[in-house]
Amino acid sequence: MPLATTRRAGLVDQVIEQLREAITQGEWPVGQRIPTEPALVAQLGVGRNTVREAVRALAHTGILEVRQGDGTYVRATSEVSGALRRLCGSELREVLQVRRTLEVEGARLAATARTDADLVRLRTLLERRDADHRAGRIEEFARTDAEFHLEIVRCGHNSLLFELYRGLMEAITASVASTYDDLEHAEILKHRGLVDAIEARDADRATAEAGGFLDELLARAGQTDA
Repeated sequence: MPLATTRRAGLVDQVIEQLREAITQGEWPVGQRIPTEPALVAQLGVGRNTVREAVRALAHTGILEVRQGDGTYVRATSEVSGALRRLCGSELREVLQVRRTLEVEGARLAATARTDADLVRLRTLLERRDADHRAGRIEEFARTDAEFHLEIVRCGHNSLLFELYRGLMEAITASVASTYDDLEHAEILKHRGLVDAIEARDADRATAEAGGFLDELLARAGQTDA
């Protein structure tokens, strides 16, 4: 979608918001280079310094990455995501360790706080995820698997935990894709036991299920590092 022409008051803040909106709406996906500075100046009808300051602000939050001589790229979809990506890095083992911390607690909370409507959404996402896995659709599977785990965290109805997890979605999706071959060999992948435990409100079983498959992936990651 084309960017809207800005008003003349608070230009930098307006440009920041429009750039952020384009990123969060998927106009410029993570990893993609955004339009050049002259192109943004023409699209927005503002001065070069205004665009430069807005880009600099978004780079400071971790949403954009300025690569000298190459352009400016989308690094994350939100300030939370950008901050968390800086904290945990992009190493697979680090991402899996952070996932385990958040997902085990998310599963425990889901088992105690889920609603019937939550269960319907979980089952629907699980079916989509399994269908993508059976069909060998790696990219689609990575997205639906990440969405499935995000939904589990949502079922715990802890808004802060949900925002923390959502902020890591790019890294989580990438970790799923990178471990796809390992997932093919594991029964733990089916995740039905995890959903059954949440439905039964069995918090101990839910945490065991959530931690079990991530422990397996961490063990495999350790073997790869070795």
